Amino acid sequence: MVKLGFVSAILADQTLEEVVSFAAETGYSCVEIMCWPTGKAERRYAGVTHIDVANLSKKRIDEIRNLLDEQGVAISGLGYYPNPLEADKKNADRYVAHIKKVIDAAGRLGLENVNTFIGRDHRKSIEDNFKRFKKVWPPIVRYAEKRGVKIGIENCPMFFSNDEWPGGKNLASSPAIWRRMFDEIPSANFGLNYDPSHLVWQFIDYIRPIYEFKDRIFHVHIKDAKVLDDKLDDVGILATPLCFHRPKLPGLGDVDWGRFFSGLTDIGYDGCACVEVEDRSYEGSLETRKKSLIQSREYLKQFLAL
Repeated sequence: MVKLGFVSAILADQTLEEVVSFAAETGYSCVEIMCWPTGKAERRYAGVTHIDVANLSKKRIDEIRNLLDEQGVAISGLGYYPNPLEADKKNADRYVAHIKKVIDAAGRLGLENVNTFIGRDHRKSIEDNFKRFKKVWPPIVRYAEKRGVKIGIENCPMFFSNDEWPGGKNLASSPAIWRRMFDEIPSANFGLNYDPSHLVWQFIDYIRPIYEFKDRIFHVHIKDAKVLDDKLDDVGILATPLCFHRPKLPGLGDVDWGRFFSGLTDIGYDGCACVEVEDRSYEGSLETRKKSLIQSREYLKQFLAL
């Protein structure tokens, strides 16, 4: 049975205790917990730290476990989404080092999943990025294997602003690329954090990959996307994608969630599916952000036995 959760980034100003308590109060069974390094955010939804993995003491681990037990809420996975293939090697190395800290923390907390990005040098071709991928990622995956942790790569292209032009900052954007990634690294601990919304605005079938990559789907993000046909007619597909689409709450965009969850049940997926709120219409206050999660849960109840 699919377990419904949400991504903690939308409650960035709340403590871990407040996030978990809200999940329990509103009928969510799990939360993907953000684990960015403490400090300034590099972009929207980044820089959120609900567990500081760099300073995770035995005492804090016990506190977290007790909190989860008391509230009846699980952690679906630990999330950290940087660019490990960035052109600046010093920054890239720093990101990889922190990914390993997140993997360590997951292992110590008894968790199975860590979610992240492959990264990409947005100025270079797919072929050039695969050369770096083959150097950077096999050691990370081996590191996770030794700790019994699975790495779920989110399929967001990270191509939303002018500084991410022309290639985007996450290589793992399409089924053709995922296929090649898994050919290069066939590890059973290397898979996807699958988000259908990013395929919608790329005009890629978001149902078929569920079946092809059924053994690689470790975690799911529930976010919708609405293609703005009038804008698309005006700017075309070569424009920055936010010029012709908007992230929306589930049910307010173009994803057919009935077909999507039908696909997940067909493959026997019984992991976590976490609502990821990036809908600007619901970002005005903490109250509206909380309401967005309640609204999403109410909509998704028709597909899940909550």
